[in-house]
Parts: sequence; structure tokens; C-alpha cells
Amino acid sequence: MTDTREVLWTPTKDRTEQSRMSDFTAWVERRIGRSFADYNALWNWSVTDLDGFWLAIWEYFDIRSDVAPAHVITERKMPGAVWFPGTHVNFAEQMLRHGATKPDATALIVQSETFGRSQMTWAELASQVASVAANLRAQGVTKGDRVVAILPNTEVSIIACLATVSIGAIWSLCAPDMGHVAILDRFQQIEPKVLIAQDGYVHAGVTHDKRAVLAEIRQGLPTVETTILVPVVGEVPGDALPWADQIATPAELSIERVDFDHPIWVVYSSGTTGNPKPIVHGHGGILLEGAKQSLHQDIGPDDRFCWLTSSGWVMWNAQFVALGQGACVLAYDGAPNHPDMLSVWRTVAEERITYLGVGAAYVTVCAKSGIRPCDALDLSALVSVGTTGSPLTSDGYAWIYNAIGEDIWLAPISGGTDFCGAFVGGNPMLPVRAGEMQCRLLGNAVRSYDPFGKELFGEVGELVCTEPLPSMPLFFWGDEDGSRLHDSYFDTYPGVWRHGDWIEITPEGGSVIYGRSDATINRKGLRMGSSEIYQAVEGLDEILDSLVVDLEFLGRESFMPLFVVLAADVELTEALEDKINGAIRASVSARFVPNEIVRIAEVPRTLSGKKLEVPVKKLLLGGDPAKVVNRDSMVNPDSFDTFIDYARSRNLS
Repeated sequence: MTDTREVLWTPTKDRTEQSRMSDFTAWVERRIGRSFADYNALWNWSVTDLDGFWLAIWEYFDIRSDVAPAHVITERKMPGAVWFPGTHVNFAEQMLRHGATKPDATALIVQSETFGRSQMTWAELASQVASVAANLRAQGVTKGDRVVAILPNTEVSIIACLATVSIGAIWSLCAPDMGHVAILDRFQQIEPKVLIAQDGYVHAGVTHDKRAVLAEIRQGLPTVETTILVPVVGEVPGDALPWADQIATPAELSIERVDFDHPIWVVYSSGTTGNPKPIVHGHGGILLEGAKQSLHQDIGPDDRFCWLTSSGWVMWNAQFVALGQGACVLAYDGAPNHPDMLSVWRTVAEERITYLGVGAAYVTVCAKSGIRPCDALDLSALVSVGTTGSPLTSDGYAWIYNAIGEDIWLAPISGGTDFCGAFVGGNPMLPVRAGEMQCRLLGNAVRSYDPFGKELFGEVGELVCTEPLPSMPLFFWGDEDGSRLHDSYFDTYPGVWRHGDWIEITPEGGSVIYGRSDATINRKGLRMGSSEIYQAVEGLDEILDSLVVDLEFLGRESFMPLFVVLAADVELTEALEDKINGAIRASVSARFVPNEIVRIAEVPRTLSGKKLEVPVKKLLLGGDPAKVVNRDSMVNPDSFDTFIDYARSRNLS
């Protein structure tokens, strides 16, 4: 096991000097006539002088508008800050601008289990976006109308998104492996005018026919006037339009610039309890946050970028961070373990990917499988790896450096769908320490707070953001009085965004994320997120997965059960329980040895792969099984029955 504070990577002088962060820092110093002693000084300036910093991002990245900004932020408050009033921008224009300077360069590569490999140039991408936009206009779509899609991570979803937002319409996307109830729970709230869908797909070698599901969805969306279909398993029915026709119509690319805060898309919270929150973002805020993110990911026009993501995860949207900088984006559509665990890594090697992003859970699975991609493949082009979705353990860091390459810059990020960005993440000019994220991102006034709003250093507290960000939600769709938005982020610390994660700010200005703060473990006065327990338990070969909750009952000591998924042919014996408890004692603390260890078949997870700690906790504290979780938001809804049975057997329900 790697020590949490161990330095695993230090940038060379060349890597530092050639990074985009270095170039931006020097540009800012020349622009404002001052120098910064180190990154923390730059960060302090960025969260203090909001006008100066965000105007610098606007100018450095040449955000295009019909008028220059007269003001950056009208009122420095949350919620309710108004950014760059009077300016008019368009997200699609920024994405497609590279076609003018390198029309024949490759913009997009798709590696799809359903369709095989394909690629397109910047000129071809712009041409197809123009065609689809023209057809949407012909179908009566105008500014503010909603276009929704049920598509995988291929060129179709990217083209359809850019076409939609290019005319000022509002985009929303769900993955085709979601159930019809989960999709309707999302799309019905925003009353779409157009539906774009794929009638099936191939995953792990199995063809999935989604025609019956699509029929139910279409029936449940009475506001849809036009359906556009990508056929895989059948013919296009007479009441739908073929996708192939939409991209074949010759048209000039016509971009409509819209207000800075005009809605670009609707994304959704995980929806673990009740209907998912429909989060509305604006063109300008997403542009600025994505541009800034490219500094922290060190992405430029020569990169070849791939983030292993479902179209139902916000990291699908994050692919535009790279596309917006003129990088070539590889969209991966398929099972990452098919035909074997080297599948993704083969693609990385063959396509000469320079930046790979994955979920932290994927790294854990790779490590447990025993593969060493660096021994089997030429990964010499790969220089950067990002992770997110859950905290990456120090063992995950160790696997990257042992099995991928010791010269890799590993830069995990942590943020959220809520503002379509990261709060903490990487900086190619700083060392990488095991288990830590390198820095708080520029412009993001991230702090660690105790329950009374006192700032903490070197201690675990609530992750808060004390200054507004351009990409924070404009509103929740249908939340007329703003109460749902307020209660989601601002009900604990007035005027301060509470994100719902535990964070520790390190002496160097880095950070460690410990998991969700509302799934906190509190044992005899010592509070902790669940990630360190998972690292200790899941580091054992016998354990494939685990879930832990702390049940604090009023008037009596807390009770903490640990649920484990065992490897094949492994039994939960007294010896294994002793081994699990010993691992927790050694790696965490004797305080966090569970009261009980329970074998389960699988850990309940959201559609984006997160463990359902909070709903399980609510259930075991006596919550109504029908109300504590929305099963349509789960990838494995039947797994929740195990916990209902457990609650009954323990008289907890």
C-alpha cells in the first residue's frame, strides 16, 4: 500500500515550462503588471479579484461576442450572481472555430462496439452540425425549445448537441441503457419538442433492442413533435425521420449568438430520492469553466483526448473541454472489459491517446484484475491520466504508476454535475502526492468548513465554495421560486455553496476528498468519510466491493454494518472477518471496525456508478423503502431488496 503523502511524480522543467498553466500565468503577469510567487498566490488572486480573473479567462481564450464585456459580475452573491451582462456568445461557435484554421485535421474519432471505428475532420464536423441545425430549424425548432436525445457516446450525440445549441435551443441527453421510467422522470419535466434516439446498441458482445422502450418513451412525451432515429436493430418507422437524412442536407453553418446566461442544456442530479433535479446551465458559464479546466488538464490543440464515459454521466459533457481547445477527441462507446480488461488500453495505444480520463472505480477493477498494460502495449504517447466519480485511493495511484508508466502525470478531479466542472484537480506544474488532488482550481474559492462555518486546514470538513462561479446553475427547471435550488446548496451556510463532500485542505494547498458528507461515519467523536474504509477493505483480494453506513440512533451508541461482495469461491468465515477488521485497524483506526460484516451479492449503485450510501443509511434508520430511493435511478434496482430484508431481520425498519 502506498503512503498517502508519498510524492509519486514531479514535473520536469520542460513539462512545467511547456504547460498551458505556465503560459497562462506568464500572460496574466504581463497583463496586470505583477508576479506570483507560486500557484497558491495565483489562486488567491483568482478568488479575490473575480472581475480580473474571469476577464483574463475571457481574453486569454478569445471568447467571441458581438460586444466586448463592459462588466464581469454585477453582484457578488450566491445564488443570483449575473455574469458578463450585455454580451452574446454561442457555445457551438467556440467549439467549431478550429475548422477555419485546420479543416482537414481530425476532430473526432469514434470507437464503437455497435458501429466500429470512424473518424471525421473539423470541416466534416462543422458540415454535419450545419445540416442538422438546418433540419431542426425546418422542423420548427427555435431558441429556447428543448431537444432531447437517447444516444450513446458517439459522433451522433456530439453533432446533435452542437446543432441544437447553435440555434439557441436547449439540449438534454440520457444514455440508452437507462430504463424508460428514469428517462421519462427527466425528460417529462422539460417538455421537449424533438426526440433523437438510437433503437439499439451492442454492449459486451450482446445486442440490446430498445424499440419497445422507445415506444413507451415516445408515448410518455406528448410534447414531442418530431422523432429522429438512428437505426441499429430495425427499420426507421414511418412516423420518424432517419438520422442519415439529417446530416446529408447541404447547409451553411449559421450560429445564433445568445445572451451569456441563455440556457445551453439541462443535466440531472442522480435522482436517488424523488425526481432528479433538472439543472440548467448557461452558454457563457460553461464556456468559461471549460476553458479554465483545460489549463488544469493541460490540454491543447495537439492533444488526442479520451474520457471513458457513458452519455448519461456529466463527463460526456466534459469532452467539450478538449474539443474547445482544438484537440482531437476519441469517443469510446462500448464495454471497457470486452473482450478483456486490456480493451481500453489497446485503443489508447493504437490511437496514440495523450490524455485518458476514467472513473476511479475502473482503476480499481484494472488493479484487481492484475493487468499491466505497460508490459503488453506501447503507451508512450500517453502523458496524462485523469480520474473522477469517487475518491481514487492511494493504491489506485500506485497502480497507475506501476502498471501504466512512472512518467505519467496523474491528475484526479472532483466536482459535480451541479456546476459541470471541478472544484479541485490537477496542475502540471506541481508534484503528485498519493491519494491527493494537487490544487484548488483557479476561480474556485474552495474551503473546508466545520459545522459552524469556521475554516479548517489539515482537518476534514464540509467542502464549500465561498464565491460565485459562472457555471453555477442558472436555475432548476420548474423551480419557480428558487427554493429547491436554495435548499440544495445554500441552506447550511447562508450565501455559501455547500457541495456535500468531505474535504481536507493540505499544507501545500492540495486536497483529499473523503466521500459524501451526508454519508459520514462518526465513531466516538471521530468523523470520517467512507473512502478510507473502502480502501482498506477493498484492498483485500477476497473483497470485490463494499458499502459501509453509520447508523446513529438517538440515545444510544451508533451501529456500523459493513456489507461486502466476495470474490468467487470465497466464504465469509470468521478468519476472513478477522482479516477485514485487521485491515481496518491497520489502515484506518480501531474505532472504525464495523459492528457487523454482512455478505451481499452486489452494492447498489446509481446509473453513474456511485454507491447508494445515503439511501441505504436512511432505510436502515427506519425510512420507508418506497421513499428513500428512486429505483429507476439505479443500475441494479433489485440489489436494494437485500437491505430491506436486512432491516427487517435486525428490526431496523
